[in-house]
Amino acid sequence: MILFWLVCALFIVIAFAFVLPTALQGNDKNQVAMADERKLANIAVYKDQLSELEADLQNGIVSQEQYAHDRDEIERRLLEDTAGAGGAKREPAAAPPANRSTAYALALGLPLVAVIFYLQVGNPQSITNPNEATTSSTAPMAAGGERTQEQIEANITALAKRLQSDPNNLEGWKMLARSYNSMERWGEAAGAYAKATELSPKDADLIAEYAFVSAMASGQRLEGQPMELINRALKLDPDNAKALQLAGSAAFQAKDYTKAIQYWERVLQRVPPDSEAGQAMQERINEAKSLAGNSESRTK
Repeated sequence: MILFWLVCALFIVIAFAFVLPTALQGNDKNQVAMADERKLANIAVYKDQLSELEADLQNGIVSQEQYAHDRDEIERRLLEDTAGAGGAKREPAAAPPANRSTAYALALGLPLVAVIFYLQVGNPQSITNPNEATTSSTAPMAAGGERTQEQIEANITALAKRLQSDPNNLEGWKMLARSYNSMERWGEAAGAYAKATELSPKDADLIAEYAFVSAMASGQRLEGQPMELINRALKLDPDNAKALQLAGSAAFQAKDYTKAIQYWERVLQRVPPDSEAGQAMQERINEAKSLAGNSESRTK
């Protein structure tokens, strides 16, 4: 902890080594600039006075002797003023206390503000005890995970209520149905899919999803309404992979293994054989072929 504050102090000193000289010298430059401006103004005044004196001489207002005397006086004053301004430029005056106070206030105030801000917003425990800091930082994340699940459920409930007043919102019903599906709330998912398919009766993918959740809600049985939905999806899209897979499963449940193989081989043509889905489908085809062979053997 002490090493940390020493490093901070070192960086602060380095920073002010660049900032403070500029702050303190800024007033010196201003003083020099002001002195130059005064010198130029004085010269302009004295030139005007000499011009007026020459005009008086030409107009007979002053004598030659008076003219010479006044001119010498003006030139003397000009030399004195310009000499004083030059000295001020060679040895600039010290910065006023007000400007130095500002520089010192910056030097003391900025580090103080930075330290207070760090203590309020930062995590000093991570310096002295990194393990505790890590534990305390991960604990809210775990709590946040629980709140996220609660928030998801709250959002689903809010969406369901909103659809009651907006029943023609197709995308809303799709979102609600798939949300219930991901949470394995099969009955509620089937109800939401029923609404969605009413609004989009020619969407084969949507109807196949409806068939799946209907089967899950019926204890994973595909006869009845799920099979009607499967046939409806295949009528719209004979190559729909989801509907073909479900049709094969329905045939497998009915022990029509030959028909199940036909459906699943059509699915296998549409997925890479080396993929996880392709390998799983090939295993089911092999199982159906094995059972079909055993059935034929018993028949004979």
